[in-house]
Amino acid sequence: MDEHLFNGDYYEHEIRPPKSESDIAKGLRHESMGARSVTDPDLQLGAGCLVDQLVGQYQAHVCGLGHLLDKQHVRRTLQSIKRYNFKRGLHGHFNQMRSFVLNDESAVLMATYPKGRRPKRPFPYYNEVMTGFEYTAAVHMLYEGMTRDGLELIAAIRERYDGRKRSPFDEAECGHHYARAMASWAAVLALTGFRYSGVEQSLEFAGALKPSRWFWSNGYAWGTCEQEPTRGVVNVKLAVLHGALRVRQVCIHGLGQVAWGRPRNITAGHTLSFTVKKSQP
Repeated sequence: MDEHLFNGDYYEHEIRPPKSESDIAKGLRHESMGARSVTDPDLQLGAGCLVDQLVGQYQAHVCGLGHLLDKQHVRRTLQSIKRYNFKRGLHGHFNQMRSFVLNDESAVLMATYPKGRRPKRPFPYYNEVMTGFEYTAAVHMLYEGMTRDGLELIAAIRERYDGRKRSPFDEAECGHHYARAMASWAAVLALTGFRYSGVEQSLEFAGALKPSRWFWSNGYAWGTCEQEPTRGVVNVKLAVLHGALRVRQVCIHGLGQVAWGRPRNITAGHTLSFTVKKSQP
C-alpha cells in the first residue's frame, strides 16, 4: 500500500479491471448484480479521499498491533481526511442520497475528489455522512496524537445528535440504531490507553499527566481507574463498580507496571490501591 497506493496526500483506490469478460469464471458472476461492464466497472472509489481508508490501521491500534503502514503516511492521510472531507456547514453541499446532516451542521463526508479524476459513476453514497465512519477517522486521529482534530470531529457528531435535533441513542445509517456507530467506544480506548487481556489477566492504561479518573470495562466487570501522578511515581486506585475483576498485573504506559504472584480478585464496591514507580520494569 505504501509503495503503490500512497499519492503524497492519501491512499488511492487503484482500479484494475480484467481485459475481457472471459477472464472471470462464469460461477463468479451474478446475472443481475455487479458491474454492467467488468472491463469498465462503475460504482468505484478511484482517486477519492475515503473517510475510512485506514480502517485496518485503526483496528490494528485497537488490538495493540501497532503501525502496519508508514507512520508519516498515516498521519498525512489523516490530515488530508480532515482537510478535504471535514465540512463546517453543508449549505452548499450537494448530496443525491440520504441526508444525515443538514444546513449549518459540521461533518466528515464519505469521500471527496481533491485531485480530480472522479469516476463518471462513483460509488453512490460518496456525498453522504455516516457517524460510524466518522468515528473511525476521529478515533484514529486520537491514536496518532492528533487529539484536537479527533475531538473536533467527535464534537461535531455529538452536536448533531444532541437530543434536540436527533436522538442521542440512534445514529441511523442503513437503518435505525445502526451498529457501526459503536466504533465510538474505541475513543475511550484511545484516550485512556485501556486494554485488558483475559489470558494474562492484565490491565493497561496510559500514563496520566495530571490527576485523572477513567472508565474501564472488560466484559465481566466495569469500574474506574484513578491516577495521581507525582515525580516519577503514580498512585493508582482501581475500583470495581459492577461484576468482579481478576487481575495479575497492571501496566501504566511510560512509567512501569506492578505484578502479583497470585491474581487479585476485586469485587463490586471494592478498590485495589497501589503505586507504580519509574524504576519498575
